[in-house]
Amino acid sequence: MRARVSWVVLLAVFLVFPPFQRERVEEMGFSGVFRMERMRADSALTQALRSRWDAEATAFVFPWGHMIPSLEDVSRITGLRIYWRAVSGYTYPCYHDLAERLLELLVERRSSLVPRVPLQESLGLFDVGKVAGESEDEHLDRLTRISRRELASEPGAQADLDLHRFLMLFLGRLLFATRGDAVHCRFLPLLEDLGEVGGYAWGAAFLAHQFDSLGASERQTSISGFFPFLQVVWQPYLEEGDEGQPWLVQAHPYFGRSVWLHALNLVLPLHLHKSQCSLGLRQSVVEFPVRDQFHRPGRSFRGLHDTTDWREWAKEQIDDWERRGKAVKSDATTDDAYLQAYALKYGGKVYKSARHQVDVAGEIASLRALLYSAVQDYEAAQR
Repeated sequence: MRARVSWVVLLAVFLVFPPFQRERVEEMGFSGVFRMERMRADSALTQALRSRWDAEATAFVFPWGHMIPSLEDVSRITGLRIYWRAVSGYTYPCYHDLAERLLELLVERRSSLVPRVPLQESLGLFDVGKVAGESEDEHLDRLTRISRRELASEPGAQADLDLHRFLMLFLGRLLFATRGDAVHCRFLPLLEDLGEVGGYAWGAAFLAHQFDSLGASERQTSISGFFPFLQVVWQPYLEEGDEGQPWLVQAHPYFGRSVWLHALNLVLPLHLHKSQCSLGLRQSVVEFPVRDQFHRPGRSFRGLHDTTDWREWAKEQIDDWERRGKAVKSDATTDDAYLQAYALKYGGKVYKSARHQVDVAGEIASLRALLYSAVQDYEAAQR
């Protein structure tokens, strides 16, 4: 779970950025990630979620039906933008010249990777590992002290260089973290004009990456992606306002819609119409998914030897994003017909450990009672 370490590293840089740099990160829509609650990685929970992921349906398979995190979850939990331009464009077989110009770091010829350690050290982050006996706060405090000495304090070319390096680390080691140690340069062309970075739907790309990471082989013991998002409670937001989250106003047109998600070579469907209970709706009977006919390369960039224009290659799906997909509505009064068909398709996987269908409401009531009892015991112990 390398994203856990990277979060502390990047938080340290963000905290010591001068105000004008933090404002730039805010304008790009990235600062909300650093306001999320720090939490420990729960590998068992994430692995359990992965075991419930159906790559064919692009959804989780639970006893009560398909469920899926939506663009609204991304926007409310992380603050990332899920509107405006799709994260799409060109990928190249070699990023040597671009990395040298924008990052002043070496990328080998015919390579697309920047080594992580030199990228961190360019931001003043030497020896970022946690020292034995060091608390989380002490670790963060030490990193902020050593990083502050290296960062530009005034606007200018050096400040732009700092921001390019920070964004590469932020995207490659946090939002779009992978199991590899090096940082891929695939997003670097979109960072060239710093004034345009905030115009992309990074939150939608983030969700595509989460889906792709969940679809990896269960035999893998390490997990890529940004784990805190998977450990936060998702819920329908039907009656919640937007107070304190002004970016949600512009995001509303993309909420509750089935649409294609884009992250350069990743183009994946958000099947909200097949997981309507995620929106707090009665589940309409739908045709259960078969593997989409839209083929895409694997998650690895190995073998991409040519320059690829993903806006042209995935033109139909880009058009779908720009039209904001299709709104999800339900006229169903019960979930019965859906659940009957669901049990026929997924019964062996979903109910294999139970002799009868799970009483979801009863289980929830039981868990609430246990939680209430634990809270009461804790408060009594504090008195």
